[in-house]
Amino acid sequence: MQDSRHYPGESRFTGWLYLLPAFLIYLVFVLIPVGQTIINSFYAWNGFGAQKELIGFENYTKLFQEGSAFLEAFSHNLIFIFFYTVIPVIFGLMLASLLGRTKLKGLTAFRTLLFLPQVISMIVVGVVWRWVLHPNFGLVNSFLRLVGLGAWARPWLGDFTWALPAVGSIASWVQYGFCMVLFLAGMQRIPEEYYEASSLDGASPWQQLWKITFPSLRPEIAVALTTTVIAALRVFDLVFVTTRGSPGTSTMVVGQLIYNTAFIQKQLGLASAMATVLLVVILLLSRLIRRYQEAGNEVAR
Repeated sequence: MQDSRHYPGESRFTGWLYLLPAFLIYLVFVLIPVGQTIINSFYAWNGFGAQKELIGFENYTKLFQEGSAFLEAFSHNLIFIFFYTVIPVIFGLMLASLLGRTKLKGLTAFRTLLFLPQVISMIVVGVVWRWVLHPNFGLVNSFLRLVGLGAWARPWLGDFTWALPAVGSIASWVQYGFCMVLFLAGMQRIPEEYYEASSLDGASPWQQLWKITFPSLRPEIAVALTTTVIAALRVFDLVFVTTRGSPGTSTMVVGQLIYNTAFIQKQLGLASAMATVLLVVILLLSRLIRRYQEAGNEVAR
């Protein structure tokens, strides 16, 4: 008689062997560097010599002093959440509702074009938008002058007021395609009968979106929120290519500040503390979004 404690097929040990190569790669390139970063955050170290001075939580204390560069940069990351998350999720829901339930000619082409910004390298995106927003020959200012709104033309990426919204708008342009495709995929599992029954009851398209589509897409919305919030908090490449934190520090984000602190100011311990705090914030926000999804699952049951 077969022992009920044994599973059919290959042993569980064989399954762990299948996972071992991926785990080793993850260990070497993710877990060990993260652990080393956390350890370095308790030292004063320039990153090159063997001399390390243990200073405890002094690096963390510097981060949260009033007027610190870290707090200012982190506030910019929080503003980026609006551009990386709020606008793309709302816009993605609207486009998914339009393209998912409306019969249009060339629908595949529409979806492809709208998703295209997501597959372009962020470095390329940054370089292209620097040309588009160029104060002299950029398309935006040229168009404004063409239609008689030349007074609105400005150096968008060099203006203390408009630089951060300009970079954020580029991020929204990139992220909405991902949200749209994610929501379109989720809408495929919503029974059409729900919409037909609500139409018979006199529900408007807006009511269908709010009462049927939105609650049914809770898992996809949670994925979109998690992905885009993390992207907003760890943004570096877009800022580095477009402004490098300028003018002044008006577009400085934590990722750019970590780079400057570690490789320009040679304060690797302080930069490691910044990275550690950012990691903790990302984990906490990811957990909150996960609880939002779990709460939705409980309601659905």
